[in-house]
Amino acid sequence: MIPELSKPSVWMRDSKRVEEIIQAMHRAGPSTLQVISDFDMTLTRFAHNGKRCPTSHNILDNSKLISEDCKNNLKELLNTYYPIEIDSTHTVEEKLPLMVEWWTKAHNLLIQQKIRKDLLAQVVKESDAMLREGYKVFFDQLHKHNIPLLIFSAGIGDVLEEVIHQNGVFHPNIRVFSNYMDFDENGILCAFKGQLIHTYNKREGALLNAGHFQELQDRHNVLLLGDSLGDLTMADGVHNVENILKIGYLNDKVEERKESYLSTYDIVLEKDETMDVPNAILNHITGRQ
Repeated sequence: MIPELSKPSVWMRDSKRVEEIIQAMHRAGPSTLQVISDFDMTLTRFAHNGKRCPTSHNILDNSKLISEDCKNNLKELLNTYYPIEIDSTHTVEEKLPLMVEWWTKAHNLLIQQKIRKDLLAQVVKESDAMLREGYKVFFDQLHKHNIPLLIFSAGIGDVLEEVIHQNGVFHPNIRVFSNYMDFDENGILCAFKGQLIHTYNKREGALLNAGHFQELQDRHNVLLLGDSLGDLTMADGVHNVENILKIGYLNDKVEERKESYLSTYDIVLEKDETMDVPNAILNHITGRQ
């Protein structure tokens, strides 16, 4: 039905069910669809030419706005907590307090750097951040068909919005829930706003933002894009879901994580740096063959 689903990088535990969901979404049409996506390593690339691409946190961590001392401390946190984040032998419950610990420590280190708001755009411009190949088709198609795109990110909202803006695809149909910086009257970072969003509490974020989903109550078909098992709960606030298709990017530690991804995501994309599969599915749903 969709040639892109036959790519060697595409894995499905039940291809017949995937086909049924896509056909049901196609019959219902774009006016019933919403897309819920993670940002870092889902809409952005994991790697390019063999080199890791930065997350929205990394864009700051690697920038001239951060002292060497702070960079070393942030790296130490990454080396301590990232292996726990992706370790399939630990339960989400076990990981939760450790993720809160990691994000809180990292944010406190950034606050100490007295980061200037007016320098963020330049830092993003100088970074190696890249949206996945085919991103323009993806964002433009959603905009053209008035399909809402909700981005749920454990990253830094101000930075990721800047990445989308600089790529010229920040359309009015986009809504972002993320960790936003709070600046004082001089434009200096002094805190982070609201509830902390990390990899494994997106369900809470989804339920807290149930008002957003209420506005979209006629959109009972969901295309969900993520790259971690924590992303699977991003649609938990959606009312009266009829069909949900979960697409997972498996970027790293493929062999040890493949089984857990195949048992939870409908489609698993192994080391795929493109938007080819989501774009092909959207083409089909919106009636373009």
